[in-house]
Amino acid sequence: MAREFQRGHKAKISDLTPGTDLYVGVQIAGPGLTFDISCFGLDADEQLSDDRYFIFFNQPKSPEESIQLLGAQAGDTESFRVTLDRIPASIHKLSFTATLDGAGQMSQVGPGYIRIVAGGEEVVKYAFTGSEFTTERAVMLGDFYLKDVWRFAAVGQGFDGGLDALLKNFGGEVAEEEPAAPAQGAVPSFAPPAQAAAPPAFGVPAAPQAPQPAPAFGAPAAPAPAPQQPVHAAPTIAAPIAPQAPAPYGQPPEPPQFGQVPGQGAPPAAPPYGQHPPAPPYGQQPPVAPPYGQQPATPPYGQQPATPPYGQQPATPPYGQQPPAPFGQQPPGMPQGVPQGVPQTGAGLRAALQPYKETATGQRWASQNQQLMRVDLTMGGTPVLARQGSMVMYQGKVDFGYKGAGFAGRVVGNATGQEMQLMRCTGRGQVFLAEEGSHLHPIELQGDGICVSAESVLAFDESLQYEVRRIEGHGIPGGALFTMLFQGTGTVVVKTHGVPVVLPVTPTTFADCNAVVAWSSASQVIISSQVRLRRNAYPGHSGETVNLQFRGAPGNFIVVQPYEV
Repeated sequence: MAREFQRGHKAKISDLTPGTDLYVGVQIAGPGLTFDISCFGLDADEQLSDDRYFIFFNQPKSPEESIQLLGAQAGDTESFRVTLDRIPASIHKLSFTATLDGAGQMSQVGPGYIRIVAGGEEVVKYAFTGSEFTTERAVMLGDFYLKDVWRFAAVGQGFDGGLDALLKNFGGEVAEEEPAAPAQGAVPSFAPPAQAAAPPAFGVPAAPQAPQPAPAFGAPAAPAPAPQQPVHAAPTIAAPIAPQAPAPYGQPPEPPQFGQVPGQGAPPAAPPYGQHPPAPPYGQQPPVAPPYGQQPATPPYGQQPATPPYGQQPATPPYGQQPPAPFGQQPPGMPQGVPQGVPQTGAGLRAALQPYKETATGQRWASQNQQLMRVDLTMGGTPVLARQGSMVMYQGKVDFGYKGAGFAGRVVGNATGQEMQLMRCTGRGQVFLAEEGSHLHPIELQGDGICVSAESVLAFDESLQYEVRRIEGHGIPGGALFTMLFQGTGTVVVKTHGVPVVLPVTPTTFADCNAVVAWSSASQVIISSQVRLRRNAYPGHSGETVNLQFRGAPGNFIVVQPYEV
């Protein structure tokens, strides 16, 4: 029986089906709308570092055929074949997207879905409607992502812009090609599926040399477009952004040369030594030779550069800058209207802000950098509890309310020192959280538990269960140590001073009680007190008086920060 997913739901593929040769079907439609349905194969940084893993209508399969575009069949607008055990190790995520080709908005689409079929049986389905979107022109439907094992996440996140904007978000760029591109080899012809009423049943992957069973997978023949595919005037390809290298150091730039306008002949030969050069054409400045041993100066913008003395090379511009262009022309590769001297990467402000743009990962919790966390309340539909005052910015319609602990909670908090002043974040939008530049670490719980000091908790999903635990021992200030136990399914964001270290629990694992941030809930904690009158009565003792000893079965851990509270 198929499992019905909601937005933000995740599951291991092995919990859905034991198979790894899967059929992915997408159904999306709207009156007068045309869609491009694609699959992005992303690396560990969620970037399209290899454009061969952008699977769309002009590139219907990956090199090893682990991802194949099948076309419309079995009632689906578009379908894919994904063989998980053949995907190369460099690919960590498959993002299935739908973008509008032409005018329209995602709010105009009717009921749709993305589903996974294994062996002819539907195992999971995520349904959506246009009411979940507004003016977006693209939507990230679902992800296969590798987190120790392959998992599936129902994303359903709208994205402003079309296919071009989505490509740039994943680190690629769109370049136009000539309509008639040379073929890269024999392309197998397309054949419709044997049974259109049901998706194909995939078995063991066949060897690349063996013929594929029906339906025959592959790209459509070159002259005829694939059925139900939109017609494009010119195909587009994705390519990683590559900066343009400057000219080798110490060598003159490529033509046009200084003082020569493109389209004219070679510059006149230099006059004999001791004679003046001929007068320049009307409207140009005469060349002025610099003093002996000095390089010619670069003229002001819009003036003709001076010709260097005979036998000398023109002055090489500083590394990373463009050489001056002939009068009235922009340097090669520079857009019209941009002053000379501006780097090719764009205007100074835009280039300076590019490294700090928002990171859109398609996940509910996303780290923008080491000190800033973003939570998307539209995914999952679960409110978030965050430390009061930790919100630095939000987008959309978000409500912030006070989260009271009740009388019993206030009594426990006052007695243990683990009282948390929380706010409840609800609505549809994105909230950015931070506190005093601490490093933030999202920890996703899937039925397991973790113990964290309340001082180290920034935010967590309201779906998690939490309680206070007491660790008694002599020598601890106040007579006891208190921690928060989180259990269930959801995410808790832990903050640390600096980059923490995670250590496995062994019988000889000790840690300072003020430096421990968190530990696995199954670990046994024992107080190891080193309080001795001799050490306290005389100067020169170590000052390390109270430690925690951790014990537990293999697989337990502790998290320690390079800082003592």
